[in-house]
Amino acid sequence: MPQFVTNLTNTIFALWRQFHWLPEWAVISIITVVFVFIGWAANQVVFALLKLAVRNRDEFWKGMLKRARLKVRIAVMIIALALAVTVSPLDPEPSLFIRRSLLFGFILVCGWMLAGAVDMGAIVHLKKFNMEAEDNLYARKHVTQTRILQRVAAILIGLITLGLALLTIPGVKQWGLSLLASAGVVGIVAGLALQPFLTNLIAGIQIATAQPIRLDDAVIVEGEWGRVEEITSTYVVVKLWDWRRMVLPLTYFIQKPFQNWTREDSRLIGVSFLYVDYEAPIDRLRIKLEQIAHASPHWDGDVVALQVTDVTERTAQVRCLTSARNASVAFDLRAEVREKMLAFMRDECPEALPRDRMDFDRERRRPAPRPTGYEE
Repeated sequence: MPQFVTNLTNTIFALWRQFHWLPEWAVISIITVVFVFIGWAANQVVFALLKLAVRNRDEFWKGMLKRARLKVRIAVMIIALALAVTVSPLDPEPSLFIRRSLLFGFILVCGWMLAGAVDMGAIVHLKKFNMEAEDNLYARKHVTQTRILQRVAAILIGLITLGLALLTIPGVKQWGLSLLASAGVVGIVAGLALQPFLTNLIAGIQIATAQPIRLDDAVIVEGEWGRVEEITSTYVVVKLWDWRRMVLPLTYFIQKPFQNWTREDSRLIGVSFLYVDYEAPIDRLRIKLEQIAHASPHWDGDVVALQVTDVTERTAQVRCLTSARNASVAFDLRAEVREKMLAFMRDECPEALPRDRMDFDRERRRPAPRPTGYEE
């Protein structure tokens, strides 16, 4: 390749001597235009051939070709400009500066293309999973992993690309090498400054692999119930039951305890508590709960039970258990059970309603208070 460039340079210089009457800027402009046109034509031909090649291939390659068209065109133009500057009769110093600048841009474009390939792979992979399915546990697992790893890969590609690009600048390269070799105060300060970023980056990898949370998981965080709406490379957005959004750092789900209601299965047992009188007919209440569950579209047909779980000085605590296919449906089923059990006790079983008692016989047996000033 260097021999080809040398031969091409000698040929162009020979041609320039034939047109010595042209000013130098005109020759440089003509050479640049010619190389840019050749690069554009080569780009068009190559993409026409690639379209034919991927016509019967899978969606990944078709998407890659569509996404890479602009990026490859920019890369080809950079190469064409670099060749034009190299073979043109430009002074050495400006020629070197322009070629280094073009190399810097070429490395950035290559990183851009690699990030685009990662994004396209993630898009094709995610199309295999349906988040709208009733039981979307498997889909949520893969979608969460893919999106977190996609963001982590994009960050790593960006950092590596920028680092390689900066190595092309001698001043920055020397500063970076001396900074790494010294490992002094500047390195410590830089490490401390990057600590939150690196901590969240590592937490993102942990969440993608261990998956304590996934997209659309029902969770309780900071005493609030909600669903995981978004997981980024640094924070998690939880959509609360009243549509508020709680934004938490990724490290929260690694370092602090929280409840995940859909960790292994979306099915849940809903609990509804009732407070009834001591004389409440528990058997009738149990039968009514079973009737409510069987008639409800929210019940999944599995668990239904009624138990007396506590007795206080005034009432008995009754726990109604019913299962549902997910957290949202379980919440609606719990509310339905409370409403219908309350209506049943009010209309058909009033003896189950809590009430206060007073023993009038004991009041009669109690001696009357002495009148004021009474003396025996």
